[in-house]
Amino acid sequence: MRALSIAATGMQAQQTNVEVIANNLANMNTTAFKQQRAEFEDLLYQNVQQMGTQSSDSGTLVPNGVQLGSGVRTAAVYRVPTQGDLQQTSNSYDVAIQGSGYFRITMPDGSNGFTRAGNFALSPTGQLVTQDGYVVAPGVTVPTNATSVTINAQGQVQAQVPGQTAPQTLGQLELDVFPNAAGLSAQGGNMYIQTESSGGPQAGLPGATGYGTIQQGYLETSNVNPVQEITSLISAQRAYEMNSKVVTAADQMMQTSSTMAQ
Repeated sequence: MRALSIAATGMQAQQTNVEVIANNLANMNTTAFKQQRAEFEDLLYQNVQQMGTQSSDSGTLVPNGVQLGSGVRTAAVYRVPTQGDLQQTSNSYDVAIQGSGYFRITMPDGSNGFTRAGNFALSPTGQLVTQDGYVVAPGVTVPTNATSVTINAQGQVQAQVPGQTAPQTLGQLELDVFPNAAGLSAQGGNMYIQTESSGGPQAGLPGATGYGTIQQGYLETSNVNPVQEITSLISAQRAYEMNSKVVTAADQMMQTSSTMAQ
């Protein structure tokens, strides 16, 4: 009975849906996390009777035909790119992106990673690094005697050094945008890497056309909406239960047919 396998695909799809929702809820307090959504598509159809075929010698046509579906599958799990709220931290090395763009991070193997999580800190040598110790490109080093560090909206990093009236310019933060940011591959640790689907990074200065601005002393929060996620979770749970009822009903029908055949 096809209903068993069809309902099974529905249960598998809703299980995936619940797993995506669970990950969203688990990361609702993760800096700059972007919620995900599961998308589904129907599977192949069996054409029992093709629509538009002749139904008589006089040329009459079948208006609808008979197509039997074989279930559903997960088509994609896409990342929702909406801006998260900005939360003030008053930490000089916390920076948030207001708008489009990613910070470029130099990974230990020399490759580039990308992140929107701006909860940075200083390494033992004074370099601006992520919480995992990876250098924030293109590289900014803060003097040990700096009394204050400022990062303006355009990403310019300056420090006030004793004995100098004017602030000392330390470097320039850049942002990277992608033709298809949804195609970036999440690696964990708030890090993404480039893929063929995302296209190549296009570096630019914060505040330029198509690039966001930098907000010092703020962090971008997760864009997960707990109420929406709970609503989606209830809907997925109900859909899973309905598919399981189809399995039960199909099993009972098969038992009845088996009893009648005896």
